[in-house]
Amino acid sequence: MEEGLVVERVAQLIRVRTEDGRELRGIPRGKVIKRTRIYAGDRVLGEEVSQGIFAIEQVKERKNVLVRPPIANVDRVICVMTIEKPEFDNHLLDSLLVVYDHVGCEPVIIFNKVDLLGPEGKKELARWTEIYSSAGYDVVHVSAETGEGLERVVDLVRGEICILAGPSGVGKSSILKRLTGAELRTQEVSEKTERGRHTTIGVKILPFGRGSFLGDTPGFSKVEVLEFVRRKDVKNYFREFLRYECKYPDCTHTREPGCGVREALEKGEVSCERFKSYLKIIKEYLEDLKEICP
Repeated sequence: MEEGLVVERVAQLIRVRTEDGRELRGIPRGKVIKRTRIYAGDRVLGEEVSQGIFAIEQVKERKNVLVRPPIANVDRVICVMTIEKPEFDNHLLDSLLVVYDHVGCEPVIIFNKVDLLGPEGKKELARWTEIYSSAGYDVVHVSAETGEGLERVVDLVRGEICILAGPSGVGKSSILKRLTGAELRTQEVSEKTERGRHTTIGVKILPFGRGSFLGDTPGFSKVEVLEFVRRKDVKNYFREFLRYECKYPDCTHTREPGCGVREALEKGEVSCERFKSYLKIIKEYLEDLKEICP
């Protein structure tokens, strides 16, 4: 049987890309019809039974499945943010990083629209870049308008299935179009809300580069991390926390004595912004934090 990649799933429409680059209409048959839901990103086995029709006989084991958008086997998530227009929301970014790390997708952070930043905006960009780079993430500065930084993105995702994620208005669809040439429905950022109103219909991943595929997602304004990750496990996805040892293995880094993360926070080795975001995610409040992080 021939292997293919499901590159589009919209309602009952399935489109499969074969190893020679052709895109065929996918039709499940046999056990696949009854037992298996097919997602974009699925690697399938089957054969071309007539011109333009690929009969899907088997879905290969998945690496992961995301809920929003429903897509399988995602290697990397490109979290797109902006410093301005819309204003940067570090708590939203931290929430996305935790969830995607949890499901096994390597995150990379993109700050888009860097060409629009003035002196103060550039200072903020440098500050947040240092925070996230120090925490252990790849951070790239790009401009979908000028093309700045996009070659670095291509290098990072080479040979991978990736999606763009982030709030509305940050330019995800513009980046996708710049990289793949695809035209998706999008609107300019609203002057009142500074957020776009783009809605992606169905799920489609687009080929570009050497064996890479890239998909878009709906805009996120809020992510409830605890719907995906157990409260006690959230600390495991703040990468910088893992560098420190605590007296107790189940330490939550809140009130326990001998907490290495709290000691690092007091020394300035862990950023206040990230620690506050962690507390917000686990719905914890610490009165004494005001002394450390005014």
